[in-house]
Amino acid sequence: MEHKQQTALVTGGTKGIGKAIADKLAKAGMKVIVTARNYQEEAFEYQFIAADLSKPAEVAKLVAELGHIDILINNMGANTLPGGGFSTLTDENWDEALQVNLLAAVRLDRALLPAMLAQKNGVIIHISSTSGMFPIWEATMAYSAAKAALNAYSKTLATEVASQGVRVVTVSPGLTKTPSMSAFITELAAGAGITTDEMATNLMAKLGGVPMGRMAEPAEVAELVNFLVSPAASYITGSNYVIDGGNFPVV
Repeated sequence: MEHKQQTALVTGGTKGIGKAIADKLAKAGMKVIVTARNYQEEAFEYQFIAADLSKPAEVAKLVAELGHIDILINNMGANTLPGGGFSTLTDENWDEALQVNLLAAVRLDRALLPAMLAQKNGVIIHISSTSGMFPIWEATMAYSAAKAALNAYSKTLATEVASQGVRVVTVSPGLTKTPSMSAFITELAAGAGITTDEMATNLMAKLGGVPMGRMAEPAEVAELVNFLVSPAASYITGSNYVIDGGNFPVV
């Protein structure tokens, strides 16, 4: 019961990495609140508040319904835009990428940080992606740019609030076996006229290969997040933790 009497908000927490994080924090003793646009499960075990955080009014509505928050997991993010490079991306596509992958977290941080600063305690985790450091022009141009901006924002925010008792840390998963990743690979495979297994292999090769030979499980990312929000990580802030099975090709 590492986190007893603490409350965490997990955005995008109904599936994939977000759901795994919610499950891990709850198992560790934390009260968990989850937000997302919707969910399909008949029995969802956490307090759920529906909100589309890409819209400022929805962020304000969510905050009005929340009580005290000790831990904020900004997990919401998506790469749903068309591939093909710069010529396929409209202004609307770029705006969507920034709203979902950067500005939603910025707005929520701005709303919840004052209370953390007042109590001189709190942790904010930004779930980014290795795509923010290793973009693929054919498939992740706008998404990668938004995640790179999130990385820079997270680092500067960490520096600003470190002396006031609040830690801010970034986690950048590589290829992870989530419903969103499965849909992404399926779409790419259909466009290329190959199987999803072939596309998954091609994608790993495109990224330089994954030494462990597989994608991450969401629960593996959740284990890292659980450590980073715990007192055991009390001297960690401003860092970007890559969890990618050894894929990232930079020392």
